[in-house]
Amino acid sequence: MPRYEFRCRACGDTFEVNRSMAAAGEPATCPQGHADTVKLLSAVAFTSRGGSAGGAPAPAGGGCCGGACGC
Repeated sequence: MPRYEFRCRACGDTFEVNRSMAAAGEPATCPQGHADTVKLLSAVAFTSRGGSAGGAPAPAGGGCCGGACGC
């Protein structure tokens, strides 16, 4: 279930709420009971199991010529 981060405008507390994506836009009450909250935009990072973008293996070699010339 997705986790959404909120900040209370009344006390400044930042808190997280687990809820379905269908309920993502619903208001949340802060742990101190204040109703004046705003949902924060959170950054999400994804990594592949292969360690490079798209799951493809990382290219071998390197250098200015791709590693074949030994420079």
